[in-house]
Amino acid sequence: MIKDWVSVFSKVRSALMRRGRSEQDADDLVQEAWIRLDTYQREQSVEQPEAFLMKAAINLSIDAYRVRKGRGEEVLLEDVVLIDTTPGVEEALLGRERLAHLSKCLGRLNDKTRAIFLAHRIDGMSYQEIAKAHGLSVSSVEKHIAKAVLLLTGWMEGW
Repeated sequence: MIKDWVSVFSKVRSALMRRGRSEQDADDLVQEAWIRLDTYQREQSVEQPEAFLMKAAINLSIDAYRVRKGRGEEVLLEDVVLIDTTPGVEEALLGRERLAHLSKCLGRLNDKTRAIFLAHRIDGMSYQEIAKAHGLSVSSVEKHIAKAVLLLTGWMEGW
């Protein structure tokens, strides 16, 4: 009888995961295979329980795959059409140009308006947090952000 079942379970689990099963599915399959081994051992002797467990788990995995594929839940990677969504060279260049133009436009804002706008849009600060940090009212912060959005939108138009 095997004494270190933890290492056996780990080997079986790893084998299932190498075959594309998730951690949770592999754990479930190992448990189900263990139940089958235990049930089988009650009536018959098993000379190599580790091999039995491995084979049972792999067979259960194959059965689960067939059932899921039949329902349309499982798709082989070879059957999937992969689309490369990375931008092309031209799109990347245009993006860099837009970013440079935006940076130039941000430079045209006065320091306080730029700092407030970036604190909200980049740092994710709330109007209340910005107002407290700059010693302003929330209304002033709203006006600075509205001014920045209006100017940047106008300057970026057509880009």
